[in-house]
Parts: sequence; C-alpha cells; structure tokens
Amino acid sequence: MRAAAHTLAAVLALFAAVSGSQAEVIDDILSSLNRGASFLERQHEHINLDGVVGFLMLQAELKEAVRTWPHTDPVSWAQRTTSVALVKRLDQSFEKAVTALQQNDPKYYREFEPLLSWSFWLIPQGWSSTDPSLVYSSTMTTECYDEQLSDKCLTLLLGTWKANGTPCIVTKPCRDTMTQFGCPHYSLSHQLLYFMIGKMKGCTNLLKGDTRPSRVNMTERSYEKIFCSNMMKTNQDIIKDGLTEQTVDIFIENILICGLAGFSDFYKADWLQHILRLQDEEVGCFGRDKSIISQIIGDELLEQLQPHRRVKRREKILPDGCSSHMTAVAVGALGGYLNYYLAEQDITKRPLS
Repeated sequence: MRAAAHTLAAVLALFAAVSGSQAEVIDDILSSLNRGASFLERQHEHINLDGVVGFLMLQAELKEAVRTWPHTDPVSWAQRTTSVALVKRLDQSFEKAVTALQQNDPKYYREFEPLLSWSFWLIPQGWSSTDPSLVYSSTMTTECYDEQLSDKCLTLLLGTWKANGTPCIVTKPCRDTMTQFGCPHYSLSHQLLYFMIGKMKGCTNLLKGDTRPSRVNMTERSYEKIFCSNMMKTNQDIIKDGLTEQTVDIFIENILICGLAGFSDFYKADWLQHILRLQDEEVGCFGRDKSIISQIIGDELLEQLQPHRRVKRREKILPDGCSSHMTAVAVGALGGYLNYYLAEQDITKRPLS
C-alpha cells in the first residue's frame, strides 16, 4: 500500500513538474506574441498581404485557444486573460492593416480578400504525424512554378478571378502543378496551402478529373501528408546543416502551415526555441537586418517615384529592417505551438496517430 502511495506521489510530482515547465513555455510564447502585436500596431500601414495573413492565422489560433482553454487554476487562467487581451489588440490593428492593403494594392486585395478574415482559417481538431516513407527519392533544385501561377490557381479556388466569379474551379494546369511530386521549398509549401485553402473555402473534390492510374486512390489528405512529410525532411535537413539567413524563413513557414494542417510532430520543443531566439528584442519583429535600413530608405524613395511598381508579395523589408514575411510566419507558428501545448494538457485531444 505504501509503495503504491509512493508511486502515485511520484507520478503526481512528475505531472506537476511537466505542467509547471509547460506553463513557463506558454508564458514565453505569450510574451513573444505580445511583442509581435506591438510591432503590428506600429507597422500596420506597411505590412504586405502575406504579412497580414500570418497575423490572422495567429488570431484564429488565439481565439480557439481562448475558447477551449483546458484549465482554470490561477496561473493558467492568468495566461488565458493575457490571450484575451492580445486578441483585442490584434482586432484593432487588423482593421487598420486591411484598410491600408485596400488602398495600397486594390487589385491584389480584391483577389485575396476571403483570406483576410481570421474566421477563414480553421484550427485542427485532431492531430496526426508525418511519415518518413513518403519522402521523395529526389527533389528538384529550383522552384516548380512561379508566384503568378500560384496566385492564379488560388483566385480560381476563391472565386475572385473575376467579379462574382464561381469558386472552387480547378483547371488542369492548376491540378497538375499542385499535385506535382518532387517540388522544393516554397513550391512545396504552396502546394499544401492550395489544398488547405480549398478545404477551408468548402471546395470538395479538388482532384476530380485526375485520371492518372498511379493517383487513383489519392485523396486530398493523402497529398497533405506527402507534402508535410517532405517539409519535415526539409526542416530536419536545415537543422542538421545549421539555420542560415537563407533557410530560416522556409523553416518557420513549414512549421506554420503543416502545424495548421494538423501535423503535430512539427511542434518540436527545440524548434520553438529557435523561433523565439529570432525575435528582435527592440522592435518585436523576426528576421531583422539593421545593416540594410539605409538601403531601404533609398528603395522607399524609388517606390514613391514609381508608385505603380508592384511590391513582391512574399517579402517586404520594412523601414526598421524587419522582414514582413518572416514575422508573419513566426507569430502564426507560435500561435500553433500555443494551441498544441494546450491540447496536450487536454487528454481528449491527444494525437490520433
């Protein structure tokens, strides 16, 4: 009887230690997100569309976290209160940021307007894991397609390809491109995003018309699993080789998107620490390069002289040397970590496989 009591006490002590360390990690995440929110408040007029979408993904994660918060002890409830305050701050910044997007690039805003609402982004209600056996035997060395094709395929899904356009259109070029195997980096993450956006838009049967015998049993989830299994391999290779300025952005983007697709093995504790360390303490953004601030001032003047020159969507370096894209994917990924850690505390949401 005494031995059983000791065993129970040891288990409870271990649980308390794990819960305590997890509470500290959640504190670190919320502290980082608060600094990220301050950055958005200051830079809302300058952040590009991809940047705003990353913050909206964070908002969807935060609202889900607040809704399903698993504990009511004082420490945990204080963290929930912090999250509620963060949601309110972000809501105020979004109104200004979206208005600025509408003014700065009305065509682009119109094409991607459906993505500019936190409610578009669905949060995983169950977890699964990637499969190393699905990793490609070889990968292309260059991207499979350009941003213009990706944008065109997404507007056909969203129904924004023309005024009052029919949504959920999948052309053969789009289907062939978005199901191509062997794509690297951003091509790969945007293939995954294509399927996720289709699902969130309510499109069914994105694969209709694919008559290739080798793909006959493939489902949309099959593709998501293949893509994330390869994105996992990419991230493992990046860590093995050491994070660099060139690889850190895609490393975090992969965590954000595959986490949002429900693959919990992307939420590794050491990867979280890599993200947290990238935040600039002074201004709260991620991927800041102070050495190029003077160069940016020159570019800003050039932009004013050429007002119709379109800003490249994926990246925009802001006046304080911050990366709009990296900051967006980082805060979105941190929101995913928050939800995952809370789900881990809730026994009913443990991984499915």
